[in-house]
Amino acid sequence: MSLLHYHPFKGLYLAVELAFTLFVRVPVWVALSLPRSWRPRPSWSIKRVLHLKLFKTGIKVLGRTGPLVDTPSHLAIAPGVDVNGVWVDPVPHLITSPLTEWSRAAGVDSIKIPGYWIHKQGATIPVGAPPMPGEKVLYSMHGGAYTRLSAHPSNLIAAVSKGILKHTDSIHRVFAIEYRLSSESFAPFPAALLDALAGYNYLVNQVGIHPADIVFEGDSAGANLAHALTRYLIEHQNDANAQLPAPPGSLLLLSPWVDLSSSHDRNPGTDSSFRFADSDYLDVRPGKNNITWSKDVFIGPHGYGAAETNRYISPAAKNPMIFDSDSRKGTSLFKGFPRTFIVVGGAEALYDQIKTFIDRMVSELGHGDGVKDGEGKVAWYEAPDAVHDFLIFAWHEPERTDTLKAIAAWIDKA
Repeated sequence: MSLLHYHPFKGLYLAVELAFTLFVRVPVWVALSLPRSWRPRPSWSIKRVLHLKLFKTGIKVLGRTGPLVDTPSHLAIAPGVDVNGVWVDPVPHLITSPLTEWSRAAGVDSIKIPGYWIHKQGATIPVGAPPMPGEKVLYSMHGGAYTRLSAHPSNLIAAVSKGILKHTDSIHRVFAIEYRLSSESFAPFPAALLDALAGYNYLVNQVGIHPADIVFEGDSAGANLAHALTRYLIEHQNDANAQLPAPPGSLLLLSPWVDLSSSHDRNPGTDSSFRFADSDYLDVRPGKNNITWSKDVFIGPHGYGAAETNRYISPAAKNPMIFDSDSRKGTSLFKGFPRTFIVVGGAEALYDQIKTFIDRMVSELGHGDGVKDGEGKVAWYEAPDAVHDFLIFAWHEPERTDTLKAIAAWIDKA
């Protein structure tokens, strides 16, 4: 670990970076943004350019020093004002092949983990109460490259859940699972999937919410996880040994990270990871930052080949082997998936892989208009000039509000 993780070195370094940013970087950024053609996107205001560059710089700085404050993890329920934490029991009885083999290879088991209820402002629902008639519940899986952030309501990522609650009439509460991060206690794939499965079992079999009334929601890596959990439930719903709950009624994927291989990051001339590197804070170009490290610790002992071929990890990878498995040779990739809504930012580095994912779903399931008009219809919303996971940023308007309204309309019409 670098000396910059410890005081006084950490404090001195942060002070220097702050001063350099305020008195050197910001004036230079403003000057270079005066001509619209010099901005990452001509439609952006100078204020948005500064927001992006400050956030991007903050990621780089904290990547060297570590976080400024401790982030809540799966080890404890972190207290706080209006924090409604519960413990979720492990579900070893719901684990079947191939999850069994992957868990054994990674040395992980289903464990007891926390989850947090987030209620609509003004709601008086008791924590973990049975559902009201006609109530839908959002099951949230947070992003952070499987190595960062938290399900805790105080975390930046909770802005997504709170935004959906604000704009959606049929959802009054969100349950967010504090799954294990791959950077903690060596918990590679499929540890997070085991935890997400436990959270779903809690909602269905303890709280009593019908699967058809549950909306899986995930952003970035959380969307990867929401997809993987949906896939597991669908592929094994008829497995008598698994005794799994039915798949959810809906799937909401926000800026999904759906290709952990490098199949969309190989052509500097055309691939969005290069093409949009200046217009996004997320840099996924090979070898450029700690995204490579996040992939390594998440994939762990399964080897990088798993990112190329495993349909649970990289359903958008440009490799036909993701269509194959011991039980699904040559079959479709999305058969049986619920109605799905996908959000993509027009300026995000993951743009190409998300569009590949959308195209694959649509080619198999057909395009829907957001209305519940048949099984497996796919709807999507592209926010022009929006960055990765833009729903977490209050400053990313009007795209943030417009997208939340589109999501609300899709959920409420089901």
